[in-house]
Amino acid sequence: MTTPRITWDLGTAYDLFISLHVLHEPVDFGLRGVWAAGMRSRLPPADRDFLEQVQGSVIWGAPISWVYTLPPPKDAATALRELARLEPAQRLPALMFAAQDRAGEQAVLHRVMQRGAYDEGDIEALYHALHEVRGAEFALSRKKVASVLEWWTRPEEFGERYLQALTTYVDVFFVEEERRIYPALQDAYREAQALAQKLDAPELLEELSQGVSIERALRMNELIFAPSFWSAPLMFISYLNGERILILFGGRPSDVSLIPGEVVPDALLRALKALSDPTLLKILRYLATGSLTPTQLAHRLRLRAQTVVHHLKTLRVAGLVQVKIAEGKERSYTMRHDSVEATWLALQRFIGEQVPVNADPVEQE
Repeated sequence: MTTPRITWDLGTAYDLFISLHVLHEPVDFGLRGVWAAGMRSRLPPADRDFLEQVQGSVIWGAPISWVYTLPPPKDAATALRELARLEPAQRLPALMFAAQDRAGEQAVLHRVMQRGAYDEGDIEALYHALHEVRGAEFALSRKKVASVLEWWTRPEEFGERYLQALTTYVDVFFVEEERRIYPALQDAYREAQALAQKLDAPELLEELSQGVSIERALRMNELIFAPSFWSAPLMFISYLNGERILILFGGRPSDVSLIPGEVVPDALLRALKALSDPTLLKILRYLATGSLTPTQLAHRLRLRAQTVVHHLKTLRVAGLVQVKIAEGKERSYTMRHDSVEATWLALQRFIGEQVPVNADPVEQE
């Protein structure tokens, strides 16, 4: 097997789109839904309602492949400027067609956009294409697929409203957030490059992704790594073509919370919550002795496979399990022994830290 070439990218525009995704899917990232809703409420109602309608459906995840094509410095201002240069009707396909690993979905969407209409055949075609790529757990319902196709019949209207909503989001939230996260992204970028001098490609991918092994990625000619503050502890990937893959890894320090001003680190809180759940502890006990698939765990725990997958997602977000992804096979999981030990050490450090004066007022009887 040829060793992939390692290259790097850096830009806050990745987090512009990823933060939007996280704020609309907070549970998937171990984030409090109330706080995410509060952040979304800062947007005017029209922009807020529009983004809640299209995030996660019309805009799948984050358009990181398009961000990769942006010129330096790849910040929010650059993204808005380049998006504004496109004709409104071209903005949606530009964002969603930059990735090269969704040919089935793209063929349906392009056909609908060209016709300006869709039918039941298009709904079924896109529904099955999404199931093939995402799996049943992550795919959209047929009703949601129809709403996606409806926007593809009106790409000009979508392009105008999306740029307006994105501009407002930058103005009311992300312009300030960008200043907060950029130093951490620079540090993560430098630390990852230093790590690459010590590890081979499989080890580097597993370390930066916090426990993910992807067989297909290691067959690529080039792995492009970029840090993301908002994606931690998960990662985003996009196949740019048959030879290159873009991998966004968590660039937020483990002792820093995503929520500004929050004292308890996200990583510590997620791990402790996972370790306090009896079912999750049972799963970890099984995974401590070897690799198992959700089906195998479901049999041992006498639970539905879908329930086990949900539990494994919680453990993955908590950074406590390693996952191996191989084409044509069910994902397999093992416990990350070093992460369990790191959680205990992080708890000791947090409890042992000196509490700043007036940080947490003492209750008076």
